[in-house]
Amino acid sequence: MTDMINTSPHFPYKALHVEHDGPVLRVRLNPSAQDGTLTVAALDDLATLLHSLHDRPDIRVLILSASGENFCLGADRFEYQAALTEDPTGAAMRRIADKAHRVCDALENTHAVTVARLHGKVVGAGLALASFCDLRAGADSCRFRMPEIGLGLPPAWGGAMGRLIVEGGAARIRELMLTCETFDAATAHRLGLLHKVAPLDELDAAVGAWVRPLVRRSPEALILTKRMFAGYSRANRTADVALLDAHLLTAQLNQAGPQRVAEHS
Repeated sequence: MTDMINTSPHFPYKALHVEHDGPVLRVRLNPSAQDGTLTVAALDDLATLLHSLHDRPDIRVLILSASGENFCLGADRFEYQAALTEDPTGAAMRRIADKAHRVCDALENTHAVTVARLHGKVVGAGLALASFCDLRAGADSCRFRMPEIGLGLPPAWGGAMGRLIVEGGAARIRELMLTCETFDAATAHRLGLLHKVAPLDELDAAVGAWVRPLVRRSPEALILTKRMFAGYSRANRTADVALLDAHLLTAQLNQAGPQRVAEHS
């Protein structure tokens, strides 16, 4: 029987919808289906949830999806504008960017196998967030884009550049970041940014085909394998400057000014 975790006072999530189904945790962004951006509230909720999994060894699989027409339209730049207006020193903006880094790090390192279920548009921070999941399945109608340079911003969100390079290859990720070109699910699959592509009405079945055997696997073997992959991945990112993302992003935004941020939004 499915237990809606977010109805419990111990899980007061405002920007997520969370359901606990035995060893599977189903997490949906944008529960109101009104705004497809990744807000600070969503980052706070994700950080709280992922931290809570330290005390939940029974959770074996986490499925990350979203309500509404799109998985994610990127970070909320109006929140960037507000942070810079409120605190021109950039400290508030750096705190937002640091939250993104902590969420992505926690997503990569949680003991649960993480599965991204993607549909609609997967843009900027949405693609970054999905890239830190262990497995990614997308609808064949998905459209992906890394628009940061076109918005006058560096691709500095959550430490994702290093992760995307490892997952998709430096040459093609460089091209897609520099050109801000929209690409489809078939391209994402060829790059390794998607492991599975399915029609939208078959996407849940495709995810389920992963989940059913995963929950039968030895928990110890799964955790050890995840730790090994994380270790090898980090070894390939020995020059990873992800900890500088918050400073790089804030410096560029400060140089552009809050009004410029709003114009790009």
